[in-house]
Amino acid sequence: MARRRLLTGEERRRLFDIPHDETAIVGHYTLAAEDLELVGRRYRPANRLGLATQIALMRHPGFGLQPDVDVPDAVLHYLAAQLFVDVDAFADYGQRAQTRNDHADIAARHLGLHPFRRGDIPLALDLAARAAERTDRGEPIVRALMEGLKQERFILPSADTLERAGLAGRARARKAAAALIVESLGHAELARIDDLIVNNSDFGMTPLAWLRNFEEAPTTANINGLLERLRYVRGIGIDPAIGAKIPDFRFAQFMREGGVAPAFLLSDYSLNRRRATLIAAVIDLDARLADGAIQMFDRLVGSLFTRARRGRERRYQDSIRSVGELMRLFGATIAALGEAVEHGGNPLELIDEAVGWHRLVAAKSQVDALAELAGEDALVAATGRYATLRRFSPAFLDTFTFKASGSGSQLIKAIEVIRDTNARKARSLPEGVPLPFANRQWKRLITEGGQVDRRRYETAIMATLRDRLRAGDIWVEGTRNYRRFDTYLLSRRDADKVADSLPFQTDAAAYLEERARTLDWRLRRFAKQLKANRLAGVALERDRLKLQPMPAITPPEAEALDRRLDALLPRVRITELLVEVAERTGFLSAFRDLRSGKEHDNPHAILAAILADGSNLGLERMANASDGVSYAQLAWTHNWYLSPENYQAALGMIVAAHHDLPFTRHWGAGTSSSSDGQFFRSGRNRSAAADINAKYGSEPGLKIYSHLSDHFASFGSRIMSATAGEAPYVLDGLMLGAGALPLHEHYTDTGGATDHVFALCHLLGFRFVPRLRDIADRKLGSIAAPSTYKGIESLMGRTIKTAAIEADWDDIVRIVASIKEGAVAPSAILRKLAAYKRQNRLDFALAELGRIERTLFALDWLEQPDLRRACQAGLNKGEARHTLAAAIYTNRQGRFTDRSIENQEYRASGLNLLIAAISYWNTVYMDRAAQHLQSSGGTFDDALLAHLSPMGWVHISLTGDYLWQRANRLSPGEFRTLNDPMARLKLVA
Repeated sequence: MARRRLLTGEERRRLFDIPHDETAIVGHYTLAAEDLELVGRRYRPANRLGLATQIALMRHPGFGLQPDVDVPDAVLHYLAAQLFVDVDAFADYGQRAQTRNDHADIAARHLGLHPFRRGDIPLALDLAARAAERTDRGEPIVRALMEGLKQERFILPSADTLERAGLAGRARARKAAAALIVESLGHAELARIDDLIVNNSDFGMTPLAWLRNFEEAPTTANINGLLERLRYVRGIGIDPAIGAKIPDFRFAQFMREGGVAPAFLLSDYSLNRRRATLIAAVIDLDARLADGAIQMFDRLVGSLFTRARRGRERRYQDSIRSVGELMRLFGATIAALGEAVEHGGNPLELIDEAVGWHRLVAAKSQVDALAELAGEDALVAATGRYATLRRFSPAFLDTFTFKASGSGSQLIKAIEVIRDTNARKARSLPEGVPLPFANRQWKRLITEGGQVDRRRYETAIMATLRDRLRAGDIWVEGTRNYRRFDTYLLSRRDADKVADSLPFQTDAAAYLEERARTLDWRLRRFAKQLKANRLAGVALERDRLKLQPMPAITPPEAEALDRRLDALLPRVRITELLVEVAERTGFLSAFRDLRSGKEHDNPHAILAAILADGSNLGLERMANASDGVSYAQLAWTHNWYLSPENYQAALGMIVAAHHDLPFTRHWGAGTSSSSDGQFFRSGRNRSAAADINAKYGSEPGLKIYSHLSDHFASFGSRIMSATAGEAPYVLDGLMLGAGALPLHEHYTDTGGATDHVFALCHLLGFRFVPRLRDIADRKLGSIAAPSTYKGIESLMGRTIKTAAIEADWDDIVRIVASIKEGAVAPSAILRKLAAYKRQNRLDFALAELGRIERTLFALDWLEQPDLRRACQAGLNKGEARHTLAAAIYTNRQGRFTDRSIENQEYRASGLNLLIAAISYWNTVYMDRAAQHLQSSGGTFDDALLAHLSPMGWVHISLTGDYLWQRANRLSPGEFRTLNDPMARLKLVA
């Protein structure tokens, strides 16, 4: 039976092999003066070089000179050069084994090292177990073990011993963590945990399967299902704080396993491991179900008001004919009154003669109805669906304990009033109920007639609760998405530590003084340039800016070159392409078993599962269309090897390899990026994230918001609602990409731009360059009085309120520090700030800061045609990505049919990885095609390559049978033969 391995072959080479590259050799094998003094005592050159090699290899990798390991020539040459001996002398070294052993002892004493013995194994296990608290990956565990043994002054034992110690240490860490969690529970709780994987006749399945199997589409039945499951989970009696007893990684690992492991597999686990995994699963389900229920409550309450508004709009549309008739009637009446005034006639007689008194009186009921419709508040119409609200609101309020800051205390009291009224089954509310509504109209409507209208009151309370939960000033402990606003950020002390490393002046007065000086200078310069008509394509006409449209930036010669190169690209199946990209980039190593951290023993199963996600084919149909991969293998692979973290790690490897390709220099410096949303229709039954956006038609759907570097590397994507604003998500992908790419400039269209994004991009070190559709109509901001800037007064808006920025400066710095450190996603903060019905102080301060940066950007845009062209080019690259995405994602009519957001995210991740892989492969072969074209006499201007895109797919067979067994791997350094465009004609001839 094969021995279990902790490390892959590549990992073993990285950890244990003697380095070959020059930088590592110089770093590890430069001899110190005391080394040279010791070695110099040896008489024979062979012994001097041999002892120096012993010393060098005891330092790194740490094993010393092993008899079965060849020392690279580069290392020997470097050591020999330092000793001024001939490298060939090493061939004469150690002909007597005793010499090698004596020199090993001398080198060990010189370095203060001692050998690793059997009695030292417990120490090695402790070191490995401590490392395994933070990871299950073999390489970091063994690396930490090696470093720990070196610190204890050991000569490292054999590689096999280190790997076995790493395996044993990881097993010990897992067992210790499981025991810590399980020992916290009593017999009753453990019995309920054990029951989770026992079939229950009430559910027709195991309780665990029932808890996991919930619908996310917003309906009253589904929210009640979520609340029922949440009550069941809380009834088990697990305190979420138990997770804090073990390291975060280890608890997260239990949660990941508990989220996907089926009951039959869990039953095969050891007792403590099974219980720990189920406990973590229960804690995770508690938070997920709570978040899901609140999110569904948000959408259901929002739909009451949306439908109310739509109903009112329909009634408006239905009344257009009546309005027209009434307007004509009143027009005739006014004309009759005007004639009476002008000629002194009897107004009543003239009205009766011209209009007909009876017609005027009969119109009164229509006028009253239209007046009522025009003044109708959405609350009144939403209350018309009160019965729908009552199907879930009592259970929702009873399930959660809401907490609030001072401003939300009245709302908490109002919720208690409703709970109490529900519990007493009373029909009316008590006297003196709280009215926590900022909207005065609502207060008037609720108390209309001198008595509180319960239906309107309860509807208004639910709507207010929804808004406050979104903003974070009402929160629910134990949730992930509805916590107190403050908890999303670093503590003030931690933020202060980060502040010094932020790319801006963190002293408010100094910062604002510099921006005021810059803004004033830029506005004055712009006014002079505009007056002198020195701005290309920009003019001021009748106090309005006029911008000439940008001409097409792709010359016809580039399009012709694109066709020539496309014709040369090899014809390839998507299976062959993925196998080749995996071989060249190594991205398959990112997909590891969630439990063991091992790589998959069948790479084709991983690739097929990715392709099933990204092409929207699905696992079953992929298995039917594939050779050598069964549905069972794909389902298992998808469950245990594909995760958001693994997808992101694999994508990062492809993107890094892509940016290293020399051909990408034609497309930019690798320092800019763009982002945009792409709409996809959902299934016939609306899914969790699907919404109807009239911009895309009448069918529900969702958007994938993606980020693309100027090298055409698609480094980020995420699912978002079709109706949500894109701006909050701009920085999410940008921060993700900035960790691996040197990004400095980012392009979006109008939908991705708000003043808040301008502010945060600048404070995080990015230049934000949106293509604003209405830039000529947006007012410029100034810190000095707008009248200061002569000639452009009509372009100026109100003065920027720097006092508001100064008042909340510390919180702004704290937000930026939190985003920079990855403590919170930028979209989470921006959505919270946007959720306030009335703009709060921090939101306003950040927007005012953004007005400074938006104004400076607008001046750049108007003064620099090159910036406008660069933005246009960046966004065109994103459009090419969208076109490729639509071509790949064609199965099931290109619809997102998955109902859960989690499965939709898998689809989006798979699609993005396929796009990145195709872009990488195309770039490799476009380079070869361009070289071939030039070498065969087809000259062209290299500048034309900047206009080409690696997002083509005509030469790739994306559909059909997926023949993984025939997707042969290329040898190292081997490439596919370029296509011969004339091959078909030659065959015919």
